[in-house]
Amino acid sequence: MFEHSQKVKDLMARLQAFMDENVYPNEATFHHQLDAAADRWQPVPIVEELKKKAKAVGLWNLFLPESKRGAGLTNLEYAPLCEIMGRVHWASEVFNCSAPDTGNMETIERYGTEEQKKQWLEPLLAGEIRSCFAMTEPDVASSDATNIQTRIIADGDHYVINGRKWWSSGMGDPRCKILIVMGKTDPDGADRHRQQSMILVPRDTPGLRIERMLPVFGFDDAPHGHAMVSFDNVRVPKSNMLLGEGRGFEIAQGRLGPGRIHHCMRLIGQAEVALEKMVKRSLVRKPFGKLLSQQGVTMERIAQSRIMIEQTRLLVMYAADRMDKVGNKVAKPEIAMIKVAAPTMACQIIDWAMQAHGGGGITTDFGLAYMYARARALRFADGPDEVHRDQIARMEIGKYRIAIQ
Repeated sequence: MFEHSQKVKDLMARLQAFMDENVYPNEATFHHQLDAAADRWQPVPIVEELKKKAKAVGLWNLFLPESKRGAGLTNLEYAPLCEIMGRVHWASEVFNCSAPDTGNMETIERYGTEEQKKQWLEPLLAGEIRSCFAMTEPDVASSDATNIQTRIIADGDHYVINGRKWWSSGMGDPRCKILIVMGKTDPDGADRHRQQSMILVPRDTPGLRIERMLPVFGFDDAPHGHAMVSFDNVRVPKSNMLLGEGRGFEIAQGRLGPGRIHHCMRLIGQAEVALEKMVKRSLVRKPFGKLLSQQGVTMERIAQSRIMIEQTRLLVMYAADRMDKVGNKVAKPEIAMIKVAAPTMACQIIDWAMQAHGGGGITTDFGLAYMYARARALRFADGPDEVHRDQIARMEIGKYRIAIQ
């Protein structure tokens, strides 16, 4: 069903060659440089070095769908490239294709003014700066985004922002220069989905403060990081508003659709690596006089892992194809399904790989513990499983309710 065009096949081959030559051989270098750094919250030298190489060979900004600013790829065309990059957790940044920058660039490209694009999109596309997306809040159940309490109040030619956000990804990076912030401009509006807006907030605006960086299962995710951020009378010009007051939900739906494809395909890349590690380990470990690869339980897990990966990949590719053909709104069921399926699949396969490694699986020696932490976190990112399952169920029930009536 998803026969890739020659253009995509060529890009896949070029990307794979770059990964083989430059990324995989430098995985140990990345960890050494990060762990040896006096300040973990600074750019990692090997990543900066490889960015120049990737840019020089045209493997840059591959993610922007149907845009002259990027590679001009659709969601379906970009998906297999995202999987290749996703095999190494820091590789996406090498190609300027990492979150939250990709989603933020797509948002500004789609909804920003020409002035906003010139000021923020151009340096993001050039890899000169990085960004943050601030939506989730610590004091309310943000899985229901209508609960968001951050206020964006008009005051003359400015908006004044007050509130607190957390899981604001990218704030730990010193290159983070711009935030997209979601808050309420009309908290008492009759339509709960028109109360919210999104606005651009420069990182150096007075009143914007990082309260603390949040660990994920004990990992700091440096130099990227996830922050708890406070906004204390933060003033920005009215020209920083995206699309217009009350359009926050509309922007969120446009932003999160492609981002979910990216997350899910990267997870498939991680699951492939976990399966490789499981198989290789099973071929050398010999408990109770028999290789793990000859033990029924391990064989079952290896087989099931392959089935789960292939099922999930097809579902994600189908969702990407639907998004390209009918748009994010109509493809809502498929987008919700992949957001549940991919992290669940990855968590299970990584867990089995950890079991095959014994006690070593829960150390940092094999990379599986960090892999698991990232996959498990993605059962919350862009909406928890429960929200997506509820949405899927409602849509499914709706089909039969109409038929019965």
